[in-house]
Amino acid sequence: MPFPFLLFFSSIFLSFSSLSFSQQTPPKGYLINCGATRRSVIDGRVWLPDGNFISAGTSKNLTVPGLVATLSTVRSFPLENKNLRRKFCYAVRVYRGARYLIRTTYYYGGVNGLNFDSPPVFDQIVDGTFWSVVNTTEDYGKGLSSYYEGVFEAKGNTMSVCVASNTYTVSDPFISSLEMLILGDSIYNTTKFDTHALHLVARHSFGHNGSIIRYPDDQFDRYWQPYEENVSVTASKKIPAVSGFWNIPPSKVFETALSTAQLESMELRWPPFSLPNSSYYIALYFADNSNSMPSNSRVIDMHINDVRYYSNLVLSSEGAAVFATRWPLGGLTKITLSPAANSNGSPLINAGEIFDVLRLGGRTHTRDVIALEELKYSLRNPPLDWNGDPCLPRDYTWTGVKCSEGERTRVISLNLTGMGLLGSLSPSIANLTALNGIWLGNNSLSGVIPDLSSLKLLEILHLQDNQLTGEIPSSLGEMKSLRELFLQNNNLTGRIPDSLIGRAGLEVRTSGNQFLSPPPS
Repeated sequence: MPFPFLLFFSSIFLSFSSLSFSQQTPPKGYLINCGATRRSVIDGRVWLPDGNFISAGTSKNLTVPGLVATLSTVRSFPLENKNLRRKFCYAVRVYRGARYLIRTTYYYGGVNGLNFDSPPVFDQIVDGTFWSVVNTTEDYGKGLSSYYEGVFEAKGNTMSVCVASNTYTVSDPFISSLEMLILGDSIYNTTKFDTHALHLVARHSFGHNGSIIRYPDDQFDRYWQPYEENVSVTASKKIPAVSGFWNIPPSKVFETALSTAQLESMELRWPPFSLPNSSYYIALYFADNSNSMPSNSRVIDMHINDVRYYSNLVLSSEGAAVFATRWPLGGLTKITLSPAANSNGSPLINAGEIFDVLRLGGRTHTRDVIALEELKYSLRNPPLDWNGDPCLPRDYTWTGVKCSEGERTRVISLNLTGMGLLGSLSPSIANLTALNGIWLGNNSLSGVIPDLSSLKLLEILHLQDNQLTGEIPSSLGEMKSLRELFLQNNNLTGRIPDSLIGRAGLEVRTSGNQFLSPPPS
């Protein structure tokens, strides 16, 4: 970990709650059944087919018997080159500034054929941020599906969630379902979502041994996994319903707790696996609902890996949440709960969440994104990976797009030579004002050459071997930086502007057109 000394500067917060109950309504957002071709209703909630959210990939049906509807189809994406990083993105309309729980689910089902027994390993991306590696091999070997969950804030009117092949991907990536659900403003609200996101590592209801707790018990449809440890499990005499808690855990997680039979410390190895070195958001939830002790007589101290986390927490039926926004962890984690000096009861804990704190990867300049999107729509067959952020993450720029380094990410060149493109050149290409090179030769582009005079940095313009018509814009001769202008073998007419003929430092090629005057020698 780069800055281990930050251990003692991680912000720790304590939240108490009064407890009440209200009827839950389904969370707002999208439930997308990937690969499906029609709407379906599951447990009273509508799942949408994915055709309106993505244009790439192929819908496929799995032949595994007995699958639930959201696992019986997948969208599969072509792996054309094992050494090529490509992303395929779902684009979803969202509310700018809203916080979204994003959950992706994967079940392989042998969709890539008999030659690939195991699921492929690939990446997932949100907007310009690398989210995580998707490796479902272990779960699939047990006959299980796998899900990943994160919390991201919408920075614009659309969000993209992408499946991406990497150099370790050996067969076609796929996805089974995508959920994007709006969270309340109080959920995880100490995280700086303008610069960071959260990637779920573990979320457990301690002492619970039933099925996953989710909606309608959790109004935001978060998944709380059962968790048992070799310690005592206590059942609540009174089941609280949580309303005022930060993060609003479901009241059902307070039905059970892990505790000790004696007035002694309790150790949890949680999460039950090793963690990579990183900063983590940790939230622990408590409520003392026993009737066997006087109120407020159970007091605990908490340590994580023998470092003080919180002291003298008084547990009551009102409940409490203790959370740290940036706590450094790495390897196995030990949580120690000890009776405080003034405690008359043993420690207990009801639930916990832990997230990896992700730094956002940034965004391509908005003007450039809009310009490329309009160019995409003017092409009848744009590259398949022209979805999501054009420049970010850096390993996943759009095909043919080169971007600048630094915090202000701009598109600096466009090279789609020989890609068989059909369509026209949108005038929006002139809004890519950081461009220094355009290579679009050897395609089948038609229509006129738009006014590019706003491209003050443009040095190279290659439009040869297309089907462009109309006259050469006279403004091209006024572009001081231009040094190569290749327009040969099109259907251009009219006269070659005088400003292009014989200009020092500019190479002009115009043969193979239908000009009224001969091309420059």
